[in-house]
Amino acid sequence: MEARFSELLADAARRGGAVGAFTCYNLETALGVLQAAEERRRGVILLVSKQSFVSPGGELFLTALAATADAVSVPACVQLDHVSDLDVIERAFEVGAGAVMADGSKLPFEENLALVQAAARFGELEAELGGIEGDEDVAAAVAAGALTDPDEAARLADEAAPACLAVSIGNVHGRYRSAPALDWPRLDAVAARTSVPLSLHGASGLPDEDVRHAVSLGVLKVNVNTELREAYLAVTRGRLDEVTDGARVLELNSDQAAAVAEIAGRKLDMLG
Repeated sequence: MEARFSELLADAARRGGAVGAFTCYNLETALGVLQAAEERRRGVILLVSKQSFVSPGGELFLTALAATADAVSVPACVQLDHVSDLDVIERAFEVGAGAVMADGSKLPFEENLALVQAAARFGELEAELGGIEGDEDVAAAVAAGALTDPDEAARLADEAAPACLAVSIGNVHGRYRSAPALDWPRLDAVAARTSVPLSLHGASGLPDEDVRHAVSLGVLKVNVNTELREAYLAVTRGRLDEVTDGARVLELNSDQAAAVAEIAGRKLDMLG
């Protein structure tokens, strides 16, 4: 069933866990995520990257995900991820997004604040403060960028009131080139200064214990991308020759969804 972004975050807070947000590139990845969610009776967020949305057919894909989210038995929300263009944000809500990440993290603080304030008229938003490095779709992880300033986080929360705030505490998108060293005092300070739910991106390369600790300090949303793609591509590579005989596309699609469901299920179990 389609759920509000803020409702999923509130439910995570009530049960002392976090909601899993999983990047979906096609219906097979989405079906795998939703299968894992239904098996555990847990709400989820289906993420769509900006690159997917602005590509040919991207609007139809987001609309299809919204319809799929509404048809399942667990709460689900479709979120467009990492967008700084107000026209794209508005269009995403028009075609079915339940939330958008208005990403002004590469802008000066005042411009980031203005972006979130301007985008808020369209629907529920996630904002980001501090640079979370790495490419969301190539996943070439690099050293972490500027970290979230607790004072700026408090001001953005007060003046823009996003539904969620993504923090940069040493996390990166994609795989980590060296062992991650997250800034726990910074996360604690941000959580203490704001009443806005916090989100953690770049969870694919983090040890489970780090993710659980982040949740214990107030993170209510955890994004997963790279591990899903790796599982999807691994099963595609492993089964492609076999299913080519007879052009067994549906069999391949089923295996792809199952591989994604396994990863998504493990993440949901970890998030409590």
